[in-house]
Amino acid sequence: MSKKQITSDDAPSAIGTYSQAIRSGNLVFMSGQIPLVPSTMEIVDGNFEARARQVFDNLRAVAEAAGGNLDQIVKLTIYLTDLGNFATVNSVMEEYFSKPYPARAALGVASLPKGADVEAEAILAL
Repeated sequence: MSKKQITSDDAPSAIGTYSQAIRSGNLVFMSGQIPLVPSTMEIVDGNFEARARQVFDNLRAVAEAAGGNLDQIVKLTIYLTDLGNFATVNSVMEEYFSKPYPARAALGVASLPKGADVEAEAILAL
């Protein structure tokens, strides 16, 4: 098994002992992205919709660094501290993804790093 680290300056740098993404064969395993602005490493200003957009912008940057795009994501996992934001995530996703949409799970969680209210991780097939 080969394992290649993927990094992008257009996505937040890792804030722990992990890589932004790892490629193994034709699959890219993308670590969870929270709504951090890459240049400041602070949570984006604005409402939940702005934070969801930042998460998908960050995922897109990592996907592009791997040589792919968001429509090549085959599995997406979204973590929400308030499942009341589920409809907003769906609405934002429609702007970032084309049909057929990736397989997905959305989970309610008690908390996320840096006090974020949304995080998403993905598997990309190149």
